[in-house]
Amino acid sequence: MHTDASSTPPEGGPRALSAVLGEVLRTGAAVAAAEVARTRALAEAGHLARDVMAERPSSSRAAEMALREVASEIAAAEHVSDRSLQTQINRAMTLVDDYPITLSAWEQGAITRAHVHTILDIGAPLPTEVRAEFDTLAVAAADGLSPGRLRTRLAALAESLQPTTITERHQRGRDTRCVRVITGRDGMSDLIATLPTILAVGIYDRLTQQARTLIDSRGDTPTSATDERTTAQVRADILADLLLTAAPDADPTRADDGPGTLGAIRGRVQVVVPALTMLDPQHENT
Repeated sequence: MHTDASSTPPEGGPRALSAVLGEVLRTGAAVAAAEVARTRALAEAGHLARDVMAERPSSSRAAEMALREVASEIAAAEHVSDRSLQTQINRAMTLVDDYPITLSAWEQGAITRAHVHTILDIGAPLPTEVRAEFDTLAVAAADGLSPGRLRTRLAALAESLQPTTITERHQRGRDTRCVRVITGRDGMSDLIATLPTILAVGIYDRLTQQARTLIDSRGDTPTSATDERTTAQVRADILADLLLTAAPDADPTRADDGPGTLGAIRGRVQVVVPALTMLDPQHENT
């Protein structure tokens, strides 16, 4: 029988792999220890800001400013953004204060950073008074599970610890619905709508169906033959078209023969031109 020489492990192969595996585990433990030490340090920075505010007339804005000042100092030293550092400090304080067992398990190498992030994410909606129980049960549940499988198991666990029903929480959650714009690069921005899930999924599904119908009709007409947009691009274009041109059904002034007051409103965009560009149109090209 012919044997492929390439399938024969090289001399010392298993031993070499064992050595590499050991190195991976050792470096992973060292990284985890360093990350836990940094987490504790960031939490301490947040606690210092909180202690400073305890000596002054307190307000939520003043407390936020104190934390922002501390985050700014550390961010400048690490050459990162203040906002990113402030998020890290808040997350570190939550982990140290509310999830000590999770932090200890991470420090001992029993779980990874991905497990820790999963525990924090799933536990975020829980009231403070049940987080200690969730902390204990979450670490026990993490044994032998990947972060992805752990997320599924913790979702059910967190729901069982909620003092209110999901219906009650959904009613409160509806109050947070909003639309916001986050400016991006190259003249692009993210338009983000926070909506009840059933509405968000329905909107996305309708846009997808419309986009696919439009794409499937390519070639049926001469003008559509050159349309090479992707489904994602068509979906975005249809959304923009609907929002900028359609009339809301909720408009009380809408009639069968007209768009109504809301439908007649058109979007306005304010363009800011730098003064130097106005004085010297060639400035941008120099």
